[in-house]
Amino acid sequence: MPPVVRFAPSPTGYIHIGNIRTALLNWCVAKRDGGRFILRYDDTDRERSREEYATAIAIDLAWLGMTPDLAVRQSQRMALYDAAAAKLRAAGLLYPCYESEDELERRRRRQMARGLPPVYDRAALRLTAEQKAAFEAEGRRRHWRFLLDHRNVSWEDGVRGHAHVDTASLSDPVLIRADGGYLYTLPSVVDDIDLGVTHIIRGEDHVTNTAVQIEIFEALGGAVPAFAHHNLLTTASGEGLSKRSGALSIGSLREAGFEPMAVASLAVLTGTAEAVRPVASLAALAGLVDLSRISRAPARFDPAEIETLNARLLHETPYAEVAARLEALGVGGGEAFWLAVRSNVVRLADAKTWWDVVTGPVQADAGDGDFLARAAALLPPEPWTEGTWSTWTDAVKAETGAKGKALFMPLRRALTGLDHGPELKTLLPLIGRARALARLGA
Repeated sequence: MPPVVRFAPSPTGYIHIGNIRTALLNWCVAKRDGGRFILRYDDTDRERSREEYATAIAIDLAWLGMTPDLAVRQSQRMALYDAAAAKLRAAGLLYPCYESEDELERRRRRQMARGLPPVYDRAALRLTAEQKAAFEAEGRRRHWRFLLDHRNVSWEDGVRGHAHVDTASLSDPVLIRADGGYLYTLPSVVDDIDLGVTHIIRGEDHVTNTAVQIEIFEALGGAVPAFAHHNLLTTASGEGLSKRSGALSIGSLREAGFEPMAVASLAVLTGTAEAVRPVASLAALAGLVDLSRISRAPARFDPAEIETLNARLLHETPYAEVAARLEALGVGGGEAFWLAVRSNVVRLADAKTWWDVVTGPVQADAGDGDFLARAAALLPPEPWTEGTWSTWTDAVKAETGAKGKALFMPLRRALTGLDHGPELKTLLPLIGRARALARLGA
């Protein structure tokens, strides 16, 4: 059966490289096996969810080449959650509680002081109808908890192998807040059932949630999906990534000029058994994804690696794939120019720097005027090819006796204004004889 997966971001900030790792792993598994990729906006947090973030998420996914087969918003699916909550209440699995947060915190502290785990003691289950009525008369608003089975819940995790959690070690989770709003857990399960999600691939910070959600799946009569919990990306110093900080957001990486496949390659391959390298397409990247080969240890993400991967990717990119973008940057010269300079670019915009070197003007280094004048007199007539540089420098060497760095560096500095750059055998024909003569005479 083709897999149905979902990426479920909350539109409460700009998604970062860690979020997109989850999206990409889901996309790769789905598309490799002919499945479907669903984008679900978890926007039940009305205060923090913003349309600008939802729009940014769609833009980020499109930039990386991930177009969802279906996009839904939890804020538009409340009737489904209400029906599920009613079903759980009717089954006696969703019960009202009246404790304030302060009361719960004091209770947790007392339990910890006695050496007990700070697990909710289910006091609300012992309330009489009169006590509940009294609380409501006081103006207390009830929240609703799911009654866990207190059993060992196990599953075969696609990354971690056999996994299990004893739900007796957990507090009955609050599914509905006192203000009537739903927390993440219930809407997520209801959507997964309704949308036919077969595989849930997400970060390992959700492992404990999985046991709770399996019990809710079963209570609602839904098929339990397969689960896989991948390791999380951290900063180079080991800190977690946060949408609120804006660090390493996909938008900022795009604005910095990085290629989408450099970002995708690093996000997916970091922390796996595969060598981190530039991959040319999402289809090729999907062929490398094996959830069982993802490390259990946190994966440290070094932003400097994007620079390296981006450069390596561009160095292998054919002209046809960047022609339109080069034209938009005001870069001419066609394929000959791109092949001449691509090994010297880190970002595509760097090509404009080299086009400016070709077309001038440049801050030429006058150097030894006599040497340059003699070199200028030996410039071959056009048309020029890649062999012109060798022909010319051989003649200059014979005429002046200069060789090695003493021969090549003054010519490079005069022609480009720099002491580094693309091979001059490819750059010289692009500069042309008229510009070369002018620069040698500068």
